[in-house]
Parts: sequence; C-alpha cells; structure tokens
Amino acid sequence: MSCCSIRALWILNPQDAVVFSRRFPVVERRWRLACEKEKESSAVEHHGYSAQPLLPTDAELASAFAERKKRQGSARGFGIRFSQSVQGSDSWVDDPITRHIITLDINGEEGDEFMLWPLVLHTKGSYHILVLPFVEPQQFKAYVTLCTRSDCGNSVGEECSLSSLLLNLPCITGAFVVAHTVGDIVAGDVQDPEVVVSSSPSVGGLLDSLTGSIGIPSISARAKPVAAPVAASTTSGASTAGNVVIDAPKSTSRPIDKEALRTFISSSMPFGTPLDLNVSNISAIKTNGFSSADLPPSDLKQPAWKPYLYKGKQRILFTIHELINAAMYDRDEMPDAISISGQLNCRAELEGLPDVSLPLTGLKSAHVEILSFHHCAQVSEHGEDKQALMFSPPLGNFVLMRYQALSNLDPPVKGFYQLSMVSEDEGAFLFRLRLMEGYKAPFSMEFCTVTMPFPRRRVASIDGNPSTGTVSTTEVSVEWKIIASGRGITGKSVEATFSGTVRFLPRTTQRVPSRSMSVSASVVEEDSDVEQDSSGNIVNIEEYLMEKMNKDLQAVDLEEPLCWQAYSYAKVSFKIFGGSLSGMSIDPKTVSIYPAVKAPVEFSMQQASSGDYILWNTLGRCPFAASPTVH
Repeated sequence: MSCCSIRALWILNPQDAVVFSRRFPVVERRWRLACEKEKESSAVEHHGYSAQPLLPTDAELASAFAERKKRQGSARGFGIRFSQSVQGSDSWVDDPITRHIITLDINGEEGDEFMLWPLVLHTKGSYHILVLPFVEPQQFKAYVTLCTRSDCGNSVGEECSLSSLLLNLPCITGAFVVAHTVGDIVAGDVQDPEVVVSSSPSVGGLLDSLTGSIGIPSISARAKPVAAPVAASTTSGASTAGNVVIDAPKSTSRPIDKEALRTFISSSMPFGTPLDLNVSNISAIKTNGFSSADLPPSDLKQPAWKPYLYKGKQRILFTIHELINAAMYDRDEMPDAISISGQLNCRAELEGLPDVSLPLTGLKSAHVEILSFHHCAQVSEHGEDKQALMFSPPLGNFVLMRYQALSNLDPPVKGFYQLSMVSEDEGAFLFRLRLMEGYKAPFSMEFCTVTMPFPRRRVASIDGNPSTGTVSTTEVSVEWKIIASGRGITGKSVEATFSGTVRFLPRTTQRVPSRSMSVSASVVEEDSDVEQDSSGNIVNIEEYLMEKMNKDLQAVDLEEPLCWQAYSYAKVSFKIFGGSLSGMSIDPKTVSIYPAVKAPVEFSMQQASSGDYILWNTLGRCPFAASPTVH
C-alpha cells in the first residue's frame, strides 16, 4: 500500500462526537505543497470550491457530519438523487458508492468554508470511522466538477463518471482497509482466519505422524506468538461445526482502547503510509520486541508483513472457506439467485524468506467472476481460465485470495416456503424442502436450521409436526432444526416437510420495540442511526423507496431490515464439509517453493456455510432485481 497515504482519520460515537482522531503532518505537508503548486498553475476555482490546504478541527468535523446526517437522512445517505437533492451534495451525484465514500462541507470557526473529499466511511457497531486519504488536487477538482453537473450519475461506460475517477485512485482501496482494521480494533473483533487441518494423512501426512504434532510447538517454542493456532478437525468436522450464526448486531457498549489504537497506528502506518495492517504482527512486536536472533540474512530484504522469521518443521497448509448466498423464489417468472463468496486461507511454516508459486486453473469452469489477493502476492500471468500466483508468505494464518463465483452444483437446500394469514392473528404455513440432493460423498451437511422471523408480531403458539427434526419458538421467531449439530448426513439426500399453524398475540397487547416505529414518524437505518426530522423531510433511503412501492407497509425491527410486513421469508442456516461448491481447488503437487526445500503441502478439508440463504414466501410479495439484458 505504498501508493496510499492517509491525511487523517476520525472515530465518531452515536452522538456524532469525535472520540478519537489522528492527523499525519508529513502527509498534510505534501497536501499543502500540492495545493500551492496547483494554485500557481490554475488560478480559476471550480464552482466555488478549491483544494484547500486545511483540515477541520474535531468540533468542525463533528458538526459537518451531523449536518450531513440530517440533510441526507442517515450516516450513509441516499446514494441516489431525489427531488430534494442539492447540487454538490452526495445524493446529487446519483451513485450508490456515495454511501461509502462521502463528502463533508466544513464551515470553519474562522469563516473558512471548504469541502472534504474523499472520506471513506465505515460503520462498526455504533461507531463511525472516517478515513481521509491523500489525493492529488487535480483529482479533487475533477470530483468537484462532477458533483455539480446536472447530468452526473453512474452511467455505464461514461468516461467522466465517479466510478472511472475512483478506479484511478488506489488510495481508496487502502483507506478502506485502514477503516476496516481500525473498526475491528474498536469492536474487539480481531482474529486470524481459520486454517483447518485434516487428521487423515495427505501429502506430508507421514511427517505429521512422525512428529506427532501439527507444527504448533515449533512456533510456541519460538516465544514469538504471532500466529493463531491451527484448528484441527476430524474427518466428520464435528469439532468445528454445529453453531448457528446469529445475525443480531454485536454489543457496542465497550469503550475504545485509545492506547491500543495509538500503538497500532504508529506502528502499522508511520507518517501516514500503511505498511502492515496485521494486528497480530503489531501486537507481537510490541510484546516481544526484537533480538539479535531475529535479524534476517544480510542479502535478503525482509517485508513489513513478516517481522519474525519462522524456525522449525516446514510445511504449507491451505483451506478453502465459502459462503453461499441465495434468494429462492420457486416462481417461474423469478429465477433463483445463488452466489458464492470464498477465500483461500493459507499458513506457510517456512524458514527464511522464500517465494511460493501457485497456479490457479479451472477458473472458467468454476465460474469465478472476481479475484482479489493478499498484498504479499504478485499475479504474473492472467487468463480467462488460468492465473499464476507468486507470494512471499507472512507468518501465521492469512487470507491469500478472495473470490466470487457461481455454484457448480445444485443448491444444497431446495424447495419452497408458503405462509398465508387465515386471520389477523393466525397464519398457515408449509415447507417442502430437499437437502443435499445430488451431493455425493465426501460432501456432508453438519447441521441445517430454518428460521421464520416475525419481528412485528409476538408468537403465541405453533401447531404442527415436521417430518424430521425439532421445532422451538422464541418471542419473535419459529426455529426448525432439520439436522441437529453432530448428526450430519453424508452421501445421501433428505426430504423434509413441515406444515402447521402459527398464532400470534393480538396486536393490542403487543409492545412494539423502541427501535421499530411507523414509517411516517421515524427512521430505521442499517447504520444504527435512529433519528427524527421534525421538518417533515424525507430522511431515509429505505423509507423513500418503500414509500413509493407500498405506502401501507410498516418499518420493522432494525435487526431484520428486509422483513417488511408484506415481505415474509424464512432463513436457512447450514454448514457443509468435504468440498467447495464453486469447484475451486488447489493441487498440492503444483505448488513450488524457491529456494527449494522439502516442505509438504497440504490442501485440507474445505467447508461451505450459509450466508443470507433466503426462502421467500411464494404466496406473498418479495423484492426482486431484474438482470440487465445483454445484446
């Protein structure tokens, strides 16, 4: 990320007060010099805005952020133009990216007015992280010109669009990485990616059986605990599966550890240039420091992402994790939509500073659409069906590659869900599902749970017996455990049906959660911003869009932003072991190391988990995005 420099960053709490900020004078001096040079070459100001060599105070930034929230309706804003959009505002640009890369109009205490752009916005819990990267004044003026045009927008193929401008700014990507890392530290959500090792022998399994370990003691004896333990799994995968992921937001009441933030920022991005944003590395350096034994060979240049050299038994481990998102409609006019987001996790226990090369083949057959790599990697060959990858691995577990692909297999859960309200307080429902149809061994489903959420009602009782599994209820949902944790199925399919009646408490006796209010009087936004605008302005993008579609719909609990009164659905949670649904795979025999060493390469057990796997009510209304027609 040498092409990225950060001018400043801020963290704001739910009350829009700055609770932490950091400015980088070295980068700011570069900005001032660039502004002076630009001012000398062009004395004409663009539409009342020029690149100002200024940074706002914390109070000025907090005031501008609060004013933008009030004007745009939420922290993220609209992302589309509407009748009340003002020329020069984010919504005027008419591009959804402006919900993540925002502009603030600063009114200085001394009468100075200037625009702050591009501000990368990331929300973690109840905190908002703003990161301001360094861009050239010419790029700033190009944006000012764009956002004041009457015809601006995200037109496909337009050379002067916001997208084309941002594509030429690699600092935006670096600023997003900084914002996400800072957000993880603020929320205490810092953990290494999981690398699972199969207990059955593979390439190098003989070495493991002889040493009686999986390599962890060689690191712990090093007294440099920079790497997370390898997660060992059995062939059934029971040790790592069985927990249903709950989508409720995490608690955000924990205070910010400002000292930890200062230490991380000063170590990971000295003088405003991000070098290594690995929290584990930074923590290890602070805890252990360096000794004479940690010095690298004089003829090698040690990268920032590998502060310590590994010593011990050598090997490389790979694991693939995939997340399946699906919208299942069971309607002729609406095709089901399934997508896969995957990542290739790696752990390279190699002495010295070797380079590892890895060919990726079969990308076309795996329907891989998007690829991104760890910053330690270099892509030397690129093709439609083949990609050559070389990387100098850091120590510990890391995500070598992320990808998005289409499924090569049938959906692991197929079928339909129907819900019909027979009266105001009683609904009849029917599930008819098929699990793992067409999946052969070694594919195994560890658990499968279906949840019917009712965030606007309170469940009184439920009648009905499923053909398999158990049923339980909470105050606002019904949960059907088709396959319980630890009782997975392998090499066979399961048909499951469940029909019954769900009864709700009368509306007059229900207490609506404080976060759920009527559309006409409140705002419910995904960023945990709940505010009311007494002026009657449209204050939320979700409200604005849904009001145009259905004026009688009520907003729902914040934890279920999609479950409107007319949009009933069921959510499926599951975990599958034994392979990747996209077909992505690694051949250990094609992995080479330079300088050559005898290090076994193991491609361990793959697993796939459900993301947003939705069964829409076939008897109700549902949202659907039409795919563009390609001519």
